Amino acid sequence: MTGLGAAGAENGGRMSDRIEPRTLKGFRDYLPEMMIPRERLLEAARGVYRRYGFAPIDTPALEYAEILLGKGGEESDKIVYRFQDHGGRDVALRFDLTVPFARFAAMHVPKLGVPFKRYAMGPVWRGENTGHGRYREFWQCDFDTIGTTAAASDAEAVLVAHDLMVAAGIGNFRLRVNHRQVLGGLLETMGLAGQAAAVLRAIDKLPKAGADAVAAEMAEKAGATRAQSDAVLALASRTGEPLAVLADLSRELAGSERGLAGVARLREVFEAALAAGLPPERIGLDLSIARGLDYYTGIIFETFLGDLPGIGSVCSGGRYDDLAGLYTRQALPGVGASLGVDRLLAALEELKALGAPGAVAPVLVAQFDPGHLGACLGLARRLHGAGIGAEVFPEARKIGQQLQHAEKRGYKVVALAGPDERARGAWKLKRLADRREVEIHEAAAPAAAAELLAGG
Repeated sequence: MTGLGAAGAENGGRMSDRIEPRTLKGFRDYLPEMMIPRERLLEAARGVYRRYGFAPIDTPALEYAEILLGKGGEESDKIVYRFQDHGGRDVALRFDLTVPFARFAAMHVPKLGVPFKRYAMGPVWRGENTGHGRYREFWQCDFDTIGTTAAASDAEAVLVAHDLMVAAGIGNFRLRVNHRQVLGGLLETMGLAGQAAAVLRAIDKLPKAGADAVAAEMAEKAGATRAQSDAVLALASRTGEPLAVLADLSRELAGSERGLAGVARLREVFEAALAAGLPPERIGLDLSIARGLDYYTGIIFETFLGDLPGIGSVCSGGRYDDLAGLYTRQALPGVGASLGVDRLLAALEELKALGAPGAVAPVLVAQFDPGHLGACLGLARRLHGAGIGAEVFPEARKIGQQLQHAEKRGYKVVALAGPDERARGAWKLKRLADRREVEIHEAAAPAAAAELLAGG
């Protein structure tokens, strides 16, 4: 006997050294009380996406490193999990769902046709500092339209982001919208157009780093003078009613075709969104929004919670017209956004708005004695056939213990039948919320259970 077997035998069958059960920093386990709300959130998002006509796709977690690197900018490359696989290939874990989608589009959209609208849900990985609501493994929940530059797709992206928040049960939130070309137009008038990426990355840090740090970074990375950085920061801090601010910008950027194009597209998007019924208090113009990823080329937006602004944006995105061009000659402009599932769940948890997870199946069928197991399983299957979740308690314990288990786990209804009920061919259904109890024959169980569940 060798290895672990020998060690186990020498210690009376016990392992002498046990591995400490732990998770990596930035990673976490999901217990049912968090996993159930998470699945509810994903299902709500899926419903929104499908109502707008987005079709589901998926892409691998692992890509060739060249597919992912250099797409989001210098900062995003630093946080990519990259390694060599057993075949010696240079591979990396996806850091978002947008770059893999651009690769997917280059491969498959010629066959699928354009415009093509997709949604995808899955984990992504970023080796960055952890924080409140920020993990190194987290789920994104994306939607994108590819193959069109139409303003309708930009406006629809904003509408979808709004409806995602509503579907998640968020009432107090605000969409902050901007356009990359507005700031680009200002830089053009200053002779800094060639340094736009560096300036935008600096501006993206404004909420956390502050104006002085951003000005210092613009000087270091983009060679901006103090006067130039002051002009950029003045634009970024502009506030007011969106259409009025855009009218002012049209005059101020009159010498920049790029800047005027950004202003015109923003005006179109705001007018369309408001005409479609978006409440004005839920959408605003924020010229400080820059989105740190380099692949954005047009409209950009972020979504902040009014009751918890410090947690950051929970749904962000924008237009990326050149990303797929890295993989194909076909023009495949795109626009979309990502719902930060884990960050939104962290916010809902802090706001105490997750709701009780409850049991996965709302009905528990109790066992009086082992000889009654077949009947219990039969009742559960009858409820399943009617679309009602039900499970059988695995042991014939005291009924009081089974009722305590049901209350602790969040079941809504308990079905039970003792000797007297069995003699009458009956079952009792008890609603735990108010202890309402009905006695019915098995054939009537689905209808009775549905009524009790609907009432509590």
